[in-house]
Amino acid sequence: MDFRQLSALVAIADTGTFSAAAEVLHTVQSNVSTHIAHLERELGATLVNRGGGLTEEGELVVARSRRIQAELDALVADVVSLRDDVSGPVGIGVLGTTGRWLVPPLLLAVVAAHPKVRLTVLEGNTTALVPHLRSGRIDLAVVNLPVSEAEIELQPLFEEDLLLVVPVGHPLADRERVGVAELAEHELLLPPQGTSIRIELDRAAVAAGVTLRAQAELDGIRLIASLAFEGYGAGVLPASAVPGWLAGDWRRITIDDLPRRAVALAHRRHGMLSAPARAVEELLPKVVADGAAGQPGVYTLV
Repeated sequence: MDFRQLSALVAIADTGTFSAAAEVLHTVQSNVSTHIAHLERELGATLVNRGGGLTEEGELVVARSRRIQAELDALVADVVSLRDDVSGPVGIGVLGTTGRWLVPPLLLAVVAAHPKVRLTVLEGNTTALVPHLRSGRIDLAVVNLPVSEAEIELQPLFEEDLLLVVPVGHPLADRERVGVAELAEHELLLPPQGTSIRIELDRAAVAAGVTLRAQAELDGIRLIASLAFEGYGAGVLPASAVPGWLAGDWRRITIDDLPRRAVALAHRRHGMLSAPARAVEELLPKVVADGAAGQPGVYTLV
């Protein structure tokens, strides 16, 4: 088994076909086919369905291969950084609502402190970012809690208020504060069950002896925010999704008896971060602390 074989399998997983994988690897399709045949023979398992897609065994090998690639990339970056300035790629995943105020100063801070570090930012929600982190596609991720992953190490960064956003004309639009029990009297735009914010909302509802009712379940805080701002319904949103400068035909309402949203920096528990990733990890808490000061409803923990 060699890394060319593993790279061929990963390329097939990413592109979907042998020919497309060959283009990505700058080789010919026959070489890709040979690498896969040798790998399957050595492992004694079929890894690629010839009709398309990977087998269960193939998916397992790809997951391990991505982590091997991440470790090799980290090795190269570490050696280069010992000889010269810290340099190399770093992939970081960021919540969309947090990225709005965190990414710009983070990019500036990285350029100022480590100009040879190449930062790639992936925007997504926690349920999407954690698998990318676990597989090695990204090095770090800014996620909201809770995260129940044994392989993920978490460092709390900040907390933020959860607010109710309602369109003008909604029965609650003239209120300054509402309780969780009152939320249950109205249909809401909610994240799907099992997502981090929904878990906290459902816990608060159970404590209040009520059940929240969904007008629609939407997997994306910024999508919920957009619909609430456009008047399609009432939504519970983190403070960073409702910036102070934003105005429209809607109202912000404080929710009593609701815990703040907790946001943390995550990385894989096993395997050492590369030198560039460690440099970004060190910069991030200060960038968060400076940026949170200008965000109403956001409270730094670092």
